[in-house]
Amino acid sequence: MKIDSRKMISDFDPHFKVFHELMAFKVQEILLVSSLYDAFILEEDGSLATRLIEEYHGLNLSKAPRITRVSSPAEALELIEHQPFDMVITMPYLNGMNGFDLGLAIKTIRPQLPVILVAHDTRSSLPPTNECAQGIDKVYLWCCEADLLLAIIKNVEDCVNVDADTQQAMVRVIIYVEDSPTYRSLFLPLIYQEVVRQTQAVLDESLNERHRLLRMRARPRILMAENYEDAIDLFERYRPYVFGIISDARFGKAGKIDSQAGVAFLKHVRWQEPDIPLLLLSSEAENRDFTEDLQAVFIDKNSPVVRDEVHDFFLHCLGFGDFVFTMADGKVVGRASNLHEFENKLKTIPGESLRYHLERNHLSNWVMARAEVILARRLHRDYYMDLGEEQQVRDELVQRVSHLRHQRQRGVVVNFNGDDYDPHVMDFVKIGNGSMGGKARGLAFMWACLQSVASEIPLLSFERVTIPKTCVITADGFESFLAENNLYYSKEMADEKVADIFLDATLPAWLSEDLRAFLEKVTLPLSVRSSSLLEDAQFKPYAGLYSTYFVANNNSDFEVRLGQLESAVKLVYASTWFESPKAFSKHSVLGRDDSMAVIIQQLVGADYNGFWYPALSGVGQSHNYYPVMKMEADDGIAHIALGVGKTVVEGEKSLWFSPKQPKRLVQFSSVEDILANSQRQFYALDMRPDACLTTHLSNLVLRNIQDAENDLPVTMLASTYVPDEHRVRDACVPGVKVMTFAQLLKYSNYPLPEILVELLTLGKSAMGSDVEIEFAVGLGEDISKSIFYFLQIRPMVTGGEIADVKITDDDIDHAFCISTHSLGHGKINTILNIIYVDPATFDPANTRLIAHEIGIIARKLAATEEPFLLVGPGRWGSADPWLGIPVQWSDIAGVGAIIEINNETIKGEPSQGSHFFQNITSLGIPYMTIYDGASVQGTSVTEDCPDHIDWQWFKGQSLVSEGVYVKHIQVAEPLVIKCDGKSSKAVII
Repeated sequence: MKIDSRKMISDFDPHFKVFHELMAFKVQEILLVSSLYDAFILEEDGSLATRLIEEYHGLNLSKAPRITRVSSPAEALELIEHQPFDMVITMPYLNGMNGFDLGLAIKTIRPQLPVILVAHDTRSSLPPTNECAQGIDKVYLWCCEADLLLAIIKNVEDCVNVDADTQQAMVRVIIYVEDSPTYRSLFLPLIYQEVVRQTQAVLDESLNERHRLLRMRARPRILMAENYEDAIDLFERYRPYVFGIISDARFGKAGKIDSQAGVAFLKHVRWQEPDIPLLLLSSEAENRDFTEDLQAVFIDKNSPVVRDEVHDFFLHCLGFGDFVFTMADGKVVGRASNLHEFENKLKTIPGESLRYHLERNHLSNWVMARAEVILARRLHRDYYMDLGEEQQVRDELVQRVSHLRHQRQRGVVVNFNGDDYDPHVMDFVKIGNGSMGGKARGLAFMWACLQSVASEIPLLSFERVTIPKTCVITADGFESFLAENNLYYSKEMADEKVADIFLDATLPAWLSEDLRAFLEKVTLPLSVRSSSLLEDAQFKPYAGLYSTYFVANNNSDFEVRLGQLESAVKLVYASTWFESPKAFSKHSVLGRDDSMAVIIQQLVGADYNGFWYPALSGVGQSHNYYPVMKMEADDGIAHIALGVGKTVVEGEKSLWFSPKQPKRLVQFSSVEDILANSQRQFYALDMRPDACLTTHLSNLVLRNIQDAENDLPVTMLASTYVPDEHRVRDACVPGVKVMTFAQLLKYSNYPLPEILVELLTLGKSAMGSDVEIEFAVGLGEDISKSIFYFLQIRPMVTGGEIADVKITDDDIDHAFCISTHSLGHGKINTILNIIYVDPATFDPANTRLIAHEIGIIARKLAATEEPFLLVGPGRWGSADPWLGIPVQWSDIAGVGAIIEINNETIKGEPSQGSHFFQNITSLGIPYMTIYDGASVQGTSVTEDCPDHIDWQWFKGQSLVSEGVYVKHIQVAEPLVIKCDGKSSKAVII
């Protein structure tokens, strides 16, 4: 007789059927319309995957949603016509159509299908027209929080289920009012976290697991409104079930933005229901006064402890296992919690136990539960029934598990385990359970991509292109470090003070223990790099603002080595609170605090006479902002230099070339150009025992290339200038060494350009945008056997905005500045202030003093939030003071637009490739290069719109202040700045 267990239980528990029927609609099929990189961010963040699994298990759902990703709108519309989807998530910029237009097209096919837009910034979250907005149900900003996708899914489910669930089981409702996509994206995940946390805390007191699971389905539903009228409507419709109200203060009322709309709504609710908990979220502190009369809670949106305050509101106002090996009689003979232990137990358990589990398919089922589908099939009993002897079966089982363990390490991130860690087979591991941060995520993404194309593109095979051995400390290490040491940020602390405080603090015990286990098996030099949650995120890269440290890792005393590594980690943590990243955060889109993951990598290179360095390091970009000599912008550009990559990323002298045209070297057009433009110095890690400092790890040294003329990288990659012949010979002969990299670019003895073309093409296709990569090359004794190490990838900002900018003849006639080599796209008309380096007093020997003068003026303007135009000669932010003005980001954090003058005094190549330059472009700051009377070979100035800057116009403006080299002027009416990203032209009127 077959027993209906559901009916039996419901007979004893009349509420069972009611709870079982709650949440009848579940999001099971999601259509994601995005680039591959956007999908990677949304789906593959470790904390996101973990929370999705935990949430769905807790809600007793059969399975988590399946995500189908497509890249084009045409594919999306085709699928929607033929397949059932529960919701659509789209990005703003798609091939051939923006997200808003796609939403309208979807609504014509399935009007009730929820369409969610996830944007990268507020600009791309705005619809081009009011009509376009009708195609999108909700807009969110992806702000590095792994819980956002979960919150979006749960909110769609809540909106569909709320009517039935409130009627059937009186499920409670929380109304959340917010019109800003930015704050909605920050607070909605936070609200869902608290709802689940508090509900589970109560359910822990349930009588049994069945009650806990069933009652979890009855958690409060969260409904969102964006204006006063919608909020009132929700309240009146679900008034008997309203559990609490969370409201912004400023949003639309009667068609207009009303700063007191939230207060008015809460007053209405309080008048109708005097006991409902109310929370007012506002960035305007004066609204706190209104909450006292309403008996409501006030929370400042920008409070540094906003998460704790929301938690307090909820708390006080709202009140797969181990494999157990057994004998047939049930006697336990072993236990395994992971595949490594599983493999080891298969070698030793009694034959009777092995047969018992194999015949019942226990081995296959346990492995399948861990999503190891292929292995589960290979462990199925059907494969082994014809195998003869026990030892043969055992050996076959062990071999299959072992093969999987080794294969699955490649291209994936493995959770670190000190007992199992094997650096020979594990390329990428992580310590902790939090987010890996932007930089590590990008590296992991491309590492996975490389494995998928290695068999199709021989140039990208594992033997030729790889990553250094990598260990990531996830962001929960940083959070635990702050909490356990009771560290709180203060803007009054100088960078040096922050560093000292962090060095004196103690790493969490679990982290220190894992670092010890890691270092016990790693003996090569290490780089310790930042990977913040905001770093290298799309359109918000934070490039180069955090610290990188190098550890020789060769001290004979292990405890000294461990102390150096721990100090390096602490100093990377400390850089989160340094002035420059804090200034950048203040002026970025979200303006939110950062959290820090850390990347520990084996340093590429070899020991050359006591100094460790790679043969070359470089940066490659898929888009060339300054194409010359018949190069195309889409051909990309690469900058390479001997030694550690600090030379390239900080804008010092390096060799640049187009990967598709590597023999066209603009800066090496003549012998004189080679001597003037070639790299003279390089960075290396001092490996001598007496150079291994234990405090600040400052053993990265700057060496003259001539001093390393006998090192293998120099003898292989450098050419020689022979004064008697006044020529540069591509041979290792006596003379002055110049880094031409001729063996790579001229003679093609190693396919560096071809590898870069393939990687940039792969990265651009995968991310859906132009990309920048960092890399290094480890030199083989046979140069053709050298190995390319992929270090980093991040998106570039090359335009794509909806706005159309046209520069007219009238604009040119009235412009005091015209550039044919500009970066950026859009129109700005908010700048009244100009800081410029006076050409009459400019002295290239005093650029550091000039940077100091600029910083004084710029900080005063930043304090009053007044943007300014910055004008001066050479590379802005260059580490070489002879190539331009060496300002730091903190010196000019409020800048609105920049002009870089190239003239007879400074003829440096434009600043692209440097971290400084990437941050400028990521914020959408127009950046114009003016060739002011300079004879710069290879530049292109068109006849109809030549480069031009009117210095006399500057003299006619109102002088606010002046220094020895710098003047601050102000105009009566805002400047009009137009940048056409398609033509690279810009004007300032």
